[in-house]
Amino acid sequence: MSAELPTVEELATQLQAVSGADEVDVDAALLQLSDVDSLDLMEWLYGFQNQYPHIPADESLFKDIDDSTTLRTVHQRLLDLVPAAG
Repeated sequence: MSAELPTVEELATQLQAVSGADEVDVDAALLQLSDVDSLDLMEWLYGFQNQYPHIPADESLFKDIDDSTTLRTVHQRLLDLVPAAG
């Protein structure tokens, strides 16, 4: 199942590990997470790219980031990038 996309909760756990944040709420605006900054997002993205090389994720995931962008938003963008099976 490693080829599948992680759940939004798994993404939160990964981002939490990278940033050292006490908690990452999947529905909180990324820009308002006090313990998460743009370097943390890029470090998380690098790890994601290594773990899921078949998903063409890059920094464009965060191109339109604003106060309404949550981890759930990013997760949906990742889902949109997953190559169709078959």
